[in-house]
Amino acid sequence: MRWWDIEPVLELEHELFPEDAWSAGMFWSELAHARGPGATRHYVVAETPDGRLVGYAGLATAGDLGDVQTIAAARDQWGTGLGARLLTDLLRAATAFECAEVLLEVRVDNTRAQRLYERFGFEPIGFRRGYYQPGNIDALVMRLSDPASSLSPPPTFQDAVRSETHG
Repeated sequence: MRWWDIEPVLELEHELFPEDAWSAGMFWSELAHARGPGATRHYVVAETPDGRLVGYAGLATAGDLGDVQTIAAARDQWGTGLGARLLTDLLRAATAFECAEVLLEVRVDNTRAQRLYERFGFEPIGFRRGYYQPGNIDALVMRLSDPASSLSPPPTFQDAVRSETHG
């Protein structure tokens, strides 16, 4: 993800997460830590062949711990494997950052995302009460030990969605 992706990312963010969407400032702050030798973030966008942004994802790292900050796929991409490709990209980045484990929070009512994470080996480890505001929705905290073990072979260029990694 680069600065010019922020506007289309925000459009998708507000469509998918109307109550608790990230602000432009939050994305700018994350991207500030995604470049250079001291980078601690990794952000990626996915576009269709005609250039429409249809997904994005981000990972933050601290020491040997990774944390999935965000992952989103446009509704018309649900069921296409885009979420799995975005998550795979984040887990590759976590492996490159030498993360021993990766954590994430997911809304307790987002069973679609929970199933995706479980397929990759994430396990529930707790809850954060009222984590998503202003709706006061609880978050399920999930952990993946050894992210490298969850990776499949790299995607091919024949994929319908092109993923661009910057960082």
